[in-house]
Amino acid sequence: MRPIDLNLIRTFVTLYESGSVTLAAHKLNVTQPSVSYSLSRLRELFDDPLFSRTRDGMAPTFCATQLYASFRHALTQIEHTIGDHQHFDPRHSQRRFRLALTDLGETTLLPVILQRIQTLAPYVELEVVPLEIEKINAWFDNKSVDAVVCSRDIMTPSLGKRVILEERYVCLLNAQHPRIEKTLDMNTFTHEHHIVVSPSSGHGLAEDVLKKHDISRKVSVVVPHFSALPRILENSELLTILPEQIARIFTREAALQICELPFDVPNVEVALYWPRHADDSSAQEWFRQTLIEAIAPEHDTQGPSGEI
Repeated sequence: MRPIDLNLIRTFVTLYESGSVTLAAHKLNVTQPSVSYSLSRLRELFDDPLFSRTRDGMAPTFCATQLYASFRHALTQIEHTIGDHQHFDPRHSQRRFRLALTDLGETTLLPVILQRIQTLAPYVELEVVPLEIEKINAWFDNKSVDAVVCSRDIMTPSLGKRVILEERYVCLLNAQHPRIEKTLDMNTFTHEHHIVVSPSSGHGLAEDVLKKHDISRKVSVVVPHFSALPRILENSELLTILPEQIARIFTREAALQICELPFDVPNVEVALYWPRHADDSSAQEWFRQTLIEAIAPEHDTQGPSGEI
């Protein structure tokens, strides 16, 4: 098989992500005919049209969609390897970082993270990956994710860890709940119906406390994301447990109220995790430090490797 020009792979990935020959040429700093010529070579190589012109841009074929996942991963690996052996200049870098967050993290943390990155590194790309706790070690092993922010304690020696903030859990419910006003006792808590966010979201400490103390309640529905809660709670008499920071955001979006839980739940530590093999990368170090400065600037008295 003939060797494949890596520039063709970069052109393919850029065209797939931009959906436009014009935009791809601009991002690659080449002419449009150059992109079209590369696309012709790729079509010949894979014996597939790969993209078709539509009113909304260049639509990928099934073959192109299959190729993209492998090509994007390979290209990211190459870029990371090169970047790890070069001085990282955030002002000019076009590197893409991948960060795993819960939907709660997307709501509360992502805005300040983006603001910080765009201020320091206007050309850097950030891809947010929905957090799946059981996949974290595999993600780091294959270098498909650069960092994770979550509240679950991940006990893996190969990972670096830095606690970046603390949260506490509260109960959130309809502001006009017919049986609850400002306080919530244990009897009411256990007899009311609840909506629960799946433990795979990364927030399960309150659920662990309930099991430990054998506190049972009536669960009516389980949802995978926190973002579903405001409208459901506003239009029902359900209760839910969630971190206070997101609860306060939800009270500004819907007619909801916060009540203290009728049992003790320890404060939860939200931590940044990263693979230790990335400790010697200037790009990775910059990314971790930027996340810390964005999320918890008042606590940034040590480097990102300050806690193990």
